[in-house]
Amino acid sequence: MRYLLLLSVIVACTREPASQPDAGQETASAAPLPATVATADTVTVDVPLSISSQLYVEHDATVYARSVGIVQSILVDLGTPVSRGQLLGRLESTDQEIALEQAKERYNNTQLSVERQRALRVAGVVTQADSERVEFEHREAVLALRKAERDLDLTRILAPFSGVVTSRAARLGRLVNNGDTLFRITALRPILAAIRVPESAAGHVAVGTRAEVIGTAGSTAEAKVIRASPVLDPGSGTRELILQLDGKARLTPGSNVTVRLGSERRQAVVIPRTAVGEDGYALVWSNDKTTLRRITTGGDVGDGRIEVVSGLAPGERILRDVP
Repeated sequence: MRYLLLLSVIVACTREPASQPDAGQETASAAPLPATVATADTVTVDVPLSISSQLYVEHDATVYARSVGIVQSILVDLGTPVSRGQLLGRLESTDQEIALEQAKERYNNTQLSVERQRALRVAGVVTQADSERVEFEHREAVLALRKAERDLDLTRILAPFSGVVTSRAARLGRLVNNGDTLFRITALRPILAAIRVPESAAGHVAVGTRAEVIGTAGSTAEAKVIRASPVLDPGSGTRELILQLDGKARLTPGSNVTVRLGSERRQAVVIPRTAVGEDGYALVWSNDKTTLRRITTGGDVGDGRIEVVSGLAPGERILRDVP
């Protein structure tokens, strides 16, 4: 319903006049601005920069089946802490075990043959061709043994790193194919947040800058910038920062949060709060028509105004009230 209202506003603002003026009539040089149009202003503020973000962790991976087979055992469940390399489950491996025993037997036989052949070659009682044939058979046996060991290893489902089981799709007795999802492992620490700061504030933020992270339920945590892009993104005019939360933080990965950092006086682009829709869109007025544009907002700066982090440039015009 909200998008239908936005569409009706766009249509109303861009509708062509019912009749065109005659060639001899004078036309206005520019259409008057609607009374509901506001301008994105630049003001000096000394409030912390507030940017929305979502927490995540570096190590968060899906564990896939690496071989075709039937799930024979499951050793962990949802919420189980695991360490790197820990066995999570097994696929049926009888065929692979038999193949490995055969490969070992062949390897042992060729090993004995090649050692005997080498001794006879030193004595000069075997031909070069016979010696090369035995060496070749031994090399084949070595490769076959490595393959058999690998095939058996692929039936073992291992944790790629330390963390906790956050999803379990594996079921006992179920046939799985190579690439099927079995588990998801997530390392709960360290918790990170990625934000993009506008050019006007980027100069005051560097690696080591402290910040405050606030959850939707009001929980807070201390954080600091651990990585910063050396350049500005030309499309949005922002710089990407990665923050790491304090180890005592009670916030969990995936949470929506607000990051507050900096308190120096800085230039900020502000617009009326009513000009931003619930989904973060604004109607930009340009060339006598409106365009729906996604913007990123920051904190409230008072007088019914809100900071624009990215999506609008100073001087651009927007509708003051979005339906």
